[in-house]
Amino acid sequence: QVQLVESGGGLVRAGGPLRLSCAASVRTFSMFVMGWFRQAPGKVREFVAAITWSHGGTYYADSVKGRFTISREYVKNTVYLQMNSLKPEDTAVYFCAAAVTIATMSNPKGYDYWGQGTQVTVSA
Repeated sequence: QVQLVESGGGLVRAGGPLRLSCAASVRTFSMFVMGWFRQAPGKVREFVAAITWSHGGTYYADSVKGRFTISREYVKNTVYLQMNSLKPEDTAVYFCAAAVTIATMSNPKGYDYWGQGTQVTVSA
């Protein structure tokens, strides 16, 4: 079976850090890219960051570039999202996703598997 499980969400003050984790039950060599998306109430799901599984190449949305860092631990089948300098507008449900193959990194329709999401709330 395929399973992605996020953890690490919670309430944090503006300016503070938070680290999200996503553990995958799938065989990592079968995945081309893993990424993070987020969705706030009443808004569309938006791309946050992605990483190629085999080589570790990273990609970021302009809104988080310089503040967020995506990484992976190959042996643990886990991807992380280190979030620093958090802002209230970062508040959303954050989803981990994985793609076997993908054409556009930032397009959620290109991803094959999704986690259940973890809530991140940033207070002023």
